[in-house]
Amino acid sequence: MKYAYKNGKILNGTKDMQVQTGLIILTEGEKIAAIVPEETRLSGYTEIDLQGKYIMPGLINMHVHLAGNGKPQKKQRDNAKLVKTLMSNRISRAIAYRMVAGFAKDELLSGVTTIRTVGGLGTFDTRLRDEIKAGKKTGPRILAANEGISVPGGHMAGSVAIAAESIDAAVAHVDEAKRENVNLIKLMITGGVLDAKEKGVPGELKMAPEMVKAVCNRAHALGYQVAAHVESPQGVRVALENGVDSIEHGAKMDDDMIRLFKEKNAFLCTTLSPALPYALFDRSITNATEVEQFNGNVVFEGIIDCAKKAIANDIPVVLGNDVGCPWITQYDFWRELFYFHKYVGVSNAFALYTATARAAEMAGIGAETGTIEPGKSADLIVTAENPLEDLRALRKVEMVVTQGRKIDHPQVKINPVVAAELDQFLVE
Repeated sequence: MKYAYKNGKILNGTKDMQVQTGLIILTEGEKIAAIVPEETRLSGYTEIDLQGKYIMPGLINMHVHLAGNGKPQKKQRDNAKLVKTLMSNRISRAIAYRMVAGFAKDELLSGVTTIRTVGGLGTFDTRLRDEIKAGKKTGPRILAANEGISVPGGHMAGSVAIAAESIDAAVAHVDEAKRENVNLIKLMITGGVLDAKEKGVPGELKMAPEMVKAVCNRAHALGYQVAAHVESPQGVRVALENGVDSIEHGAKMDDDMIRLFKEKNAFLCTTLSPALPYALFDRSITNATEVEQFNGNVVFEGIIDCAKKAIANDIPVVLGNDVGCPWITQYDFWRELFYFHKYVGVSNAFALYTATARAAEMAGIGAETGTIEPGKSADLIVTAENPLEDLRALRKVEMVVTQGRKIDHPQVKINPVVAAELDQFLVE
């Protein structure tokens, strides 16, 4: 199909983007064919009148767990036990896969045209990636890690990550991931907010440096980037010293960590969304313990500090919302951009650039998507209002174009309880 998107205000996704008018975006099949002046005579194109609305690249969510719905919990559940039950028989696996596919569709309908999954159920993520690519399912482009690598007692061990009891077992999982045709490898190096049993230790080191190094060496030999869950300064150092390519979450940054980021050409995936409820909500809402709230503050402040210092030192930053954590839904990635602006202090344009062109570049698909340019994938979204003036414009996407396929008036089912509680943090 050939489309001509006219009368739109274009935000092209580049770092210094400004509104461009008087242009028509031409797409042919999956690609952007050309961008031409509005007076160009067209033949063979279906014309789409955007009526002065804003058109921009689809968003890229760099930290997703497709198995989670973000529903608030009154108490912590045993995720390993739940996953074991879900994956125990053919019928429950089919139900779980249908759920995962539905969540991926929610990502797309909310304006996210690419996701990077960093821990999932079995081989569901690569399977879904391939079915979407083949046109059998509706969803975003997926860069999949399948199951992550943790250690016994480590973060997400037994649920969306395997528990490697030895270096050999961890390296063997990299080889298995290669057979599954993953796009990247994920490590769980430290604990998280809900793992910690004491105040001040939410990022306790769980994985030995020797294991990190062995996994990274094997992954790099096979051509993979390695992403790592890290929520403490010690964890960041261990990760970077031993070859990790991206720090997921982050922690308060010192000069040595800055040096390591630069020396290793690593990047940071900032995830403000999951820590925010534990840090800023009243405990009567989150049902968090005093320890969890304290550690939520430690992580939230650490992520903010890490992002600020990374930007100040020209360390690449991308955004993910760690979807699946309590209060974090598959359709609310736009909130991460708003938080990035509000708490890290970046401009709206920089936030949008970070979640489009910059993310594509760091994910290794910058030649394929992330900006509105001829030859790139037709991954586009349309909003009525200008996100350069107010990022909350991204909350309501009026059209999604995914690899050339147009979806008008996309809608997702919103959890009103989650929205009501989180909306208090949308004040500038």
